Amino acid sequence: MIIFISLLIYFRFKKQLNLKLKKRFHRNKKITTFSKSNLNNWMNLSKKERYCQQKEDSTSYLNKRKVLLEEIRDEYKKISKGKIKKT
Repeated sequence: MIIFISLLIYFRFKKQLNLKLKKRFHRNKKITTFSKSNLNNWMNLSKKERYCQQKEDSTSYLNKRKVLLEEIRDEYKKISKGKIKKT
């Protein structure tokens, strides 16, 4: 009876340990850049991982676009002030 209980406990702990290890290694699928060559890697991500990655890409694109627009506006202001002073 004691042997049966000890085996039962052993297998239960082993199962929990395997699940923890699988979760730890499962998270390392993050891809930073995408192209035609790594399309399969992108499709192998889970739906939630793809959504998170797409969300990060979207926010980074939005931030880059805001910075670029600010630079264009500043440059336009400098150019328009220069034209006014010359005339």
